[in-house]
Amino acid sequence: MRRSLLAFWLCLACTGPAFAGTDSDTMLVTATVLATCEVNAGDLEFGDYDPLAPSALDAATTLSLACTNGTNYELAMSVGGGESTAARIMYDGAAQLAYVLYQDPARTILWGQDNAVDTLSGAGTGSPVTIDVYGRIPMQQAAPAGDYTDTITVTVTW
Repeated sequence: MRRSLLAFWLCLACTGPAFAGTDSDTMLVTATVLATCEVNAGDLEFGDYDPLAPSALDAATTLSLACTNGTNYELAMSVGGGESTAARIMYDGAAQLAYVLYQDPARTILWGQDNAVDTLSGAGTGSPVTIDVYGRIPMQQAAPAGDYTDTITVTVTW
């Protein structure tokens, strides 16, 4: 019994002073979520092209696209060194090698550069999505031996 009484008095001493009242208020917490997109394109490498082969040379790559959830986007690709999306051209000095970029594995839908013309549109999910790019070098071009390159600008508009 003596221990219980001592513990009771020690507990009363631990509680500290008594409070006379309380007051409260609220604070507003804010943030603005931006509508934004980011695209990262992989290189398209055709490898070795044999101009005497009886078939076209196909290759594919991917790009990653991430847009804020619900943000509408349009994805386009420039013509690079070519004259149109159907006639893109790689160069080795003045020598030319034609190629085409497609959105589908059957290679029927061109990648375009003008909004709503062979571009890809959609809405972001907040997570990156992988988009395939398919390329084709038409067969039996009269290009001299060399290393050919072109630069395509991939643009996302939102």
